Amino acid sequence: MSRTQWRADETQRDPHAHYAEGVAAVFIHHTDTPNDYACADVPRTLRNLYTGQTRDQQWGDLGYNFLVDKCGTIYEGRAGGADRPVIGSHTIGFNQGTAGIAAIGTFGRGTPVPAAMEHAIAALAAWKLSLRGIDPTSKVRLTSTNDKSRYTKGTSAAFDAISGHRDGYATDCPGEALFARLPAIRAMAAGLQGRSPRASSGAELPTALQGLHRGSQ
Repeated sequence: MSRTQWRADETQRDPHAHYAEGVAAVFIHHTDTPNDYACADVPRTLRNLYTGQTRDQQWGDLGYNFLVDKCGTIYEGRAGGADRPVIGSHTIGFNQGTAGIAAIGTFGRGTPVPAAMEHAIAALAAWKLSLRGIDPTSKVRLTSTNDKSRYTKGTSAAFDAISGHRDGYATDCPGEALFARLPAIRAMAAGLQGRSPRASSGAELPTALQGLHRGSQ
């Protein structure tokens, strides 16, 4: 779902998006909001998050590049183009050259992660990483830009191509339950890219994302 579809007030944000050379890794988050929502009400939740992150956090826009709900719907987060390497404000020290995907809800220990959400996250990550030919199960090196991250500024560190927020910053995010599902999400994303013997090629934009892609033009 594009920003237009969830009715983002474009007057709230910084009008100038900032771009990296490409996306080398994806960081998974949760929004730390209630799980008992109706998927039809998610646009309102997004508008509330948007207001908080622009007005209160002063991040200039939503921090996350994308958000995913429990029904598997993918939402365009930060403005600038879903298919472009927009620099977000999701993982301090490692926003440059990465994409932030937030699962809408709270995923502490023992909380089930909906299968539709998990698949949508995997499909989205597979697509974003495929734009640079990156295997979702691979390791990548990122350089910290901020001493407040887990690594001092200028330090190069190895990350999974699909990592959790906690890998780069001292936080519980994306919650124990979702963090525990990341190996399965990496494997699913690799399959969607056609990297497993039984998988078909995933080089094309996944069908579930085509409307979002068109909405970002």
